[in-house]
Amino acid sequence: MAEEAAHSTSDATGDIVLETAHLVDIVWDKLLGWIEGFIAMLPNLAVALLVILAFALLARYAERLVQASAERASVNAQVASLAGVSTRIGLFGLGIFLALGLLDLQKTAMSLLAGVGVVGLALGFAFQDIASNFMSGVIMATRRPFEIGDLVESGGTMGFVDRLTLRATFIRNFDGQLVILPNKDVLQSPLINYSRRGRRRVRVPVGVAYDTDLERAREVAREAIVDVPGLDPEQGAQAVFSGFGGSSIDLDVYFWLDLSLEDADYLQARSEGVIAIKKAFDEADIEIPFPIRTLSWPEALRIRRRDDEQESSS
Repeated sequence: MAEEAAHSTSDATGDIVLETAHLVDIVWDKLLGWIEGFIAMLPNLAVALLVILAFALLARYAERLVQASAERASVNAQVASLAGVSTRIGLFGLGIFLALGLLDLQKTAMSLLAGVGVVGLALGFAFQDIASNFMSGVIMATRRPFEIGDLVESGGTMGFVDRLTLRATFIRNFDGQLVILPNKDVLQSPLINYSRRGRRRVRVPVGVAYDTDLERAREVAREAIVDVPGLDPEQGAQAVFSGFGGSSIDLDVYFWLDLSLEDADYLQARSEGVIAIKKAFDEADIEIPFPIRTLSWPEALRIRRRDDEQESSS
């Protein structure tokens, strides 16, 4: 019995040794296959590395060339930089996919493309507003509806353009505050560029009494505006009556402000216009009436009030 147990034990040990040796042979053969495959792939690997290096250098040179060309074309600096970076990334990515093709890794390349597409789609939905503002900034930088320093009005905000980024437009209003408007809102809203024509019309409303000589009042107002600083001499001033008010006849005085002058300011010019008209009307004895209210008493109410007064007196 003991001999049989010892024999069975030796047989089990031998089987384990044989299985271990077989596994070692399999692993060794696998490693040898990998090494042989790596050695066989070394020429392709070297070519792939050279392709990546060449495309990296080409991408860097193309980036500088595209950015410099865009800047010479008076394109926004950020858009020019974006064009250069996009060119570099595109060329470098092309080099990587060509290198993967040389290494017979086309499936890996296709998987990477599919992964990039899925990630791009997910990011597009997650950052929809950011992407919209970004594309709006690119469009505005390309179309250039305004320049830095232009007087514009958009979305109820009026002021001078401080700067334009790929995400937002910065406008400094007349109070000196910096207002940040998303590019999407600026692109989709009506935009008034007062500096594009180099001038802007100013309106100064005023009222005169009903017994005033209207032709004389109009002439006095028009002549008073001529000396306002910043007024465009080619356009002059215009005064027109707009209607009958509650206590006055309404007169609108218009003049064009030359925005090319450094000291030309809309609010200051309008203020100077008001001062000039008031002074000229005072010198010409033209009345600017206060609001007048006329109260009408019905006949029955007057009789009742008279009776009440008589009863109280008696």
